[in-house]
Amino acid sequence: MELGIDFGTTRTVVACADRGNHPVVSFQDASGDAVGFIPSIVAERHGKLHFGLDAAGLDSSAHVVRSFKRLLSGAARPEQLVRVGSAEVALADLVAGFVAHVRDALAARSDVKRAAARGNLRAAVAVPANSHSAQRLITLDAFRRAGFESIAMLNEPSAAGFEYTHRHRDTLSSKRDLVVVYDLGGGTFDASVVRMSGRRHEVLATAGVAHLGGDDFDTKLAHVALAHAGIEISSLDGPAFERLLEQCRSAKEALGPASRKITVDLEAALGAAAPRPEITLPVSDFYDACAPLVECTIATMAPLMARLEDEGASPAQGEIAGVYVVGGASDLPIVARTLRQRFGRRVHRSPYPSAAVAIGLSIAADTASGFELVDRYARTFGVFRESESGREITFDPIFSPDAELPRSRGERLTETREYRAAHNVGHFRFFECSAVDATGRPGGDMALYGDVYFPFDRALREAGDLAGVRVERRDDRGPPVVERYSLDDKGIVEVVIRDVDAGYERTYRLARA
Repeated sequence: MELGIDFGTTRTVVACADRGNHPVVSFQDASGDAVGFIPSIVAERHGKLHFGLDAAGLDSSAHVVRSFKRLLSGAARPEQLVRVGSAEVALADLVAGFVAHVRDALAARSDVKRAAARGNLRAAVAVPANSHSAQRLITLDAFRRAGFESIAMLNEPSAAGFEYTHRHRDTLSSKRDLVVVYDLGGGTFDASVVRMSGRRHEVLATAGVAHLGGDDFDTKLAHVALAHAGIEISSLDGPAFERLLEQCRSAKEALGPASRKITVDLEAALGAAAPRPEITLPVSDFYDACAPLVECTIATMAPLMARLEDEGASPAQGEIAGVYVVGGASDLPIVARTLRQRFGRRVHRSPYPSAAVAIGLSIAADTASGFELVDRYARTFGVFRESESGREITFDPIFSPDAELPRSRGERLTETREYRAAHNVGHFRFFECSAVDATGRPGGDMALYGDVYFPFDRALREAGDLAGVRVERRDDRGPPVVERYSLDDKGIVEVVIRDVDAGYERTYRLARA
């Protein structure tokens, strides 16, 4: 059974390949109602963890953690401990537990449960385009541990591009084959320029913000509601504010293009501490608070728009096929309104914005679909090195955002560095970032992985931890060294450092370095 699974910040959506169709899978929630998603939450009650649909069905005595996917961004580690009520769990185990719940729900409480229970579940999965290698590794490992066969990992806007072609093929032509995918989800924003030629998609450029999504709109509404009610945010404890955010999320999702007022249930969030049962405020006040967030997404897209101009296509002149708007947070009317003001009638919104990525992943998983994707790395990977006996540090970029990812499993893009060691110990700091300035210095969203020490001095190879060994320049010539960097189809980097003469080498994967 081929599936597309969009593990989202607030909701996880599954679509399946069915003879050229890609329906969204529905699940039975705790009330017996059919819903088109699994809430991405975990709860603790009496020392036991509950996930997704089970967690949502618990009463208010449970300790709930929402949007835990956001913990995967930045310098996440598999062993990083996450507190859920009275329990502590490693981040990798938390994600794996949730994905196992998704598998169980497919087999026991979905509208495809018969097929899911008897067949091998082959899934295409997605991560934000700006994801670090750690997030990719933890996500893939979670699906493997849960019993899925992960046949592809796509960047989320790349997956949504497949859904665009599936629905809007008539907007594409030989003269207009460029689409900007605008993906505003619950926790992240990504955008990609994709050239769509028939069933071949080529990602030309990608940009994104790791922490900008629907959760941030909920927080804005909470602050506006508290200000209107005359309540100091400092007077609320953590659980009360979380309940308020949940009420704000419900109020936000009920808004339509014609809405003029928005009402937040204060009593449900604050109980007896609420000065009144609910607060009603002009929706324009909420939109004014959200406007900087929407403007941030447009500013993030600026390099992509410059790339379109380089390709001879101006969005303002209608020379692109479209700006495709997906992601659950794009439901907020101010988002589409602002984009249309900037980019005109070429703005197309997916009819299923929360499911567009899952549907696109299902298309990618369907071997009969015939779609081909040429994707990009989307980040800069490099290494900080010691030089001049440790007195200086230099940054050596290895893979850049224009690096084309391998197109099939097992293939790797490789880069090598060969030199004769000049120091007793090689001290490497592997690093990913979203930007590099004109002087070659990394910037933007950055993740520094664990320091790696390689013993160039063969006498140190049984010394154990080398972190306390002083880096010194050798008087004699050190061994010839080869560093081999490889990038796989899922955007994960592996590093092998080898003393050529001795045949001694060590292998590092970033999330476990």
